[in-house]
Amino acid sequence: MNDLTTPWGFAYLQLRCRMDRARANPDLGASAIEWVIITAVLVAIAAAVGLVIYNLVVDKANELDVPDAPGGGGGGGGGAP
Repeated sequence: MNDLTTPWGFAYLQLRCRMDRARANPDLGASAIEWVIITAVLVAIAAAVGLVIYNLVVDKANELDVPDAPGGGGGGGGGAP
């Protein structure tokens, strides 16, 4: 897990550095928690807006009247006449 040649090892090292820095200065940790809360609220708002827009688009798409192809469609001919 501490192998820096892998993405997971590098991410682990970065996380450890940030955690150690936050523990060294308690004010920094409180600031980080505030940013996490603000980010979580903004993500929740964005998800709610996205869900509303998605539902509006789906409702309008379901209201569309798509006519059948002329001649019944059918397809499937496959051979020479």
